[in-house]
Amino acid sequence: MSKMMMVNLPVRDLPVSTAFYEALGGTLNPQFSGEKSSSLMFSNEIGVMLLTHDQYSVFTNRPIGDARRDNQMMIVLTVDNRDDVDVTVSRAVAAGGRADPNPAQDLGFMYNRHVEDPDGYVWEIVWMNPAANF
Repeated sequence: MSKMMMVNLPVRDLPVSTAFYEALGGTLNPQFSGEKSSSLMFSNEIGVMLLTHDQYSVFTNRPIGDARRDNQMMIVLTVDNRDDVDVTVSRAVAAGGRADPNPAQDLGFMYNRHVEDPDGYVWEIVWMNPAANF
């Protein structure tokens, strides 16, 4: 059986965040979406579950941090080619994100940029040359 990865994120405004993640390339899974959550799939194995703060609090006793103030993690999403990095960032910005909260990197074999979602979570959009030797 293949493994699956779901990233669970508490969000302030579910419709705004859902639109952002759809622009980032996720497909809404209505089976696990409703008034308190949105399930977005990036592949058969990778998904993001957006939860209102009230719903997220059902699963933890810890306080919800502020991703706009404190760096908690950086999530990487790969794309198929170099141009898709810029296209993906542009789509995400048009849906309420903020481009380049961290500097872009062009290492020749790898190109990346970052986009911050409406709640402050930073996504690194990366293309790596499959022919490169490491």
